[in-house]
Amino acid sequence: MFGWEFPPHIAGGLGTACYGLTKGLMKHEVEVIFVVPKAYGDEDQSAVRLMNASDIVVDPNDTEFKGLWDRIKYMEISSNIIPYVSSEEFEDMKIREELNKHRDEQHVLSRKYEFSGKYGPRLLEEVSRYALIGSALAAKENFDIIHAHDWLTYPAGIAAKNVSKKPLIVHIHATEFDRSGENVNPDIYAIEKRGMEEADCVISVSNFTRNICIEKYHIDPNKIITVHNAIEPANNIESQMAERHIDDKIVTFLGRITFQKGPEYFVEAARKVLDRYPNVRFVMAGSGDMQQKMIRRVAKLKMGTKFHFTGFLKGHEVEKLLAMTDVFVMPSVSEPFGIVPLEAIRSNVPVVISKQSGVSEVLKHAIKVDFWDVNALADAIYGLLAYPKLPEVATREGKSEVENLKWENAALKVKQVYEKALKLSFN
Repeated sequence: MFGWEFPPHIAGGLGTACYGLTKGLMKHEVEVIFVVPKAYGDEDQSAVRLMNASDIVVDPNDTEFKGLWDRIKYMEISSNIIPYVSSEEFEDMKIREELNKHRDEQHVLSRKYEFSGKYGPRLLEEVSRYALIGSALAAKENFDIIHAHDWLTYPAGIAAKNVSKKPLIVHIHATEFDRSGENVNPDIYAIEKRGMEEADCVISVSNFTRNICIEKYHIDPNKIITVHNAIEPANNIESQMAERHIDDKIVTFLGRITFQKGPEYFVEAARKVLDRYPNVRFVMAGSGDMQQKMIRRVAKLKMGTKFHFTGFLKGHEVEKLLAMTDVFVMPSVSEPFGIVPLEAIRSNVPVVISKQSGVSEVLKHAIKVDFWDVNALADAIYGLLAYPKLPEVATREGKSEVENLKWENAALKVKQVYEKALKLSFN
């Protein structure tokens, strides 16, 4: 299994999903060798054998790798393909890269390569080197099937398939259309499309994403299977006891502050809610390239004292914030799934989600609005704040739905996809 991140070192929902899925697969007697670009040593390896790509030595000039490297391109990438950093951080990255121009192709082609494991300006260089690692591992490891998560690992999955002739599963957690709208990066699109075409089976995290694969990438519908994401069971009771220190209600946005997540609709709705219900605070937790723009917009709307930016939050900090939250909002423009609403419901928080999200397929009792309908979004938030019975019912019914979304159940469906792919490869 190829994945770009693994807890606790994550930047978004991808690493969380990989962790939950591998734990679920272990319960169904599936042994997983999980390959990450960079391992830190503090990862939970109870359900996987974690392999650090930075420790693997390969010589791209060897005959067995030379042909592969000739087929792989790498290039510098633009900021819209680095979804997990702010514009300031990106500028810092560019400056550092200018000071380190000795990191040229000779470095990529060295026998040993130290991956950053991040989403930086050299991302596609790392993706290309990671593909070499994939082919090297395929030649020496004993395995039955290859599973590649998201576009960053598709070249590695394809390389491993070419060497081993074993079936390949690609897992679509997001597409370039989700990240960038219609302004897709053609290089990323090409990698995603080739990954889906080369795969024996494709797993999409929702029917919403499955339809994008069919309509935008022209993939055969018969090879795409939807397996909805799930959530880890709650085990931190202490997080439910968080102190608020304020009397105002709290409405929370938690996610990357990027085009995909629709932060501007949250800001505009906040102003409309405050005009009707002043005893409320809005929290935008996360970081991203739209953060400064959102700060300026909040200032222009004159609600700086009622709107708070926390920056990126980690595990226990997320739990603490959700424990203090009265309403959670996810106004995503295009959300393949969206695990955070499940985490909010697990913390007894009612949610408002966009209809343009995969999680809306499994949450029947969440309030759903079109991401662009700021008035409907404001009305939904106001209703949950002003009428106590509404959040009570939403939370009770939502919790029942979330309790049935177990990684063990999702993993069983994934195992069935493995079995289908293996059967196809034998025919």
